[in-house]
Amino acid sequence: MKITIEGASEEFERKLLDLVAEHRHELTVIADTDWTVERAERYLRSLTAGARRFAEMVIVDGDGYIDADQLRRVIGKLNGPTVALSRAIPRGVRAGWWPEGTKAPINPVWDPDHPSWHKNIAYEMAEQNVPVFRAALTQLASAGTFSADPADDDQDEEEQP
Repeated sequence: MKITIEGASEEFERKLLDLVAEHRHELTVIADTDWTVERAERYLRSLTAGARRFAEMVIVDGDGYIDADQLRRVIGKLNGPTVALSRAIPRGVRAGWWPEGTKAPINPVWDPDHPSWHKNIAYEMAEQNVPVFRAALTQLASAGTFSADPADDDQDEEEQP
């Protein structure tokens, strides 16, 4: 039997997946791990101001790809924002904001000439996610959730949006 449910709320999806998990030995479950505008909004709201600025630069300034040096010129050290970005995915899974298996929207690009060195030369977002995250940024800005300058926002990384 194959069941497809479209247009359900995130709460319904979470409850259904919990029920399916109880019968996991009898079923195969494939959760929708695609980024939606709602998921992208929640992801962005969960970030610290520095990490959100980092994400905005990848999405808006870089149109999905931005040099690490450009990020460093604006943000400074990238350690803090990249840690916040990496923690957002597992935190969202634990909170039930998105299913297990959801991929990080922003990923490092390593220098192909020095693969063992792992110095990030850029950061990228999958092409299909750029318009989704742009729409999320637009909605957040129009709702007044964030100021035009993310440094003005007093967001805490562990805030539960």
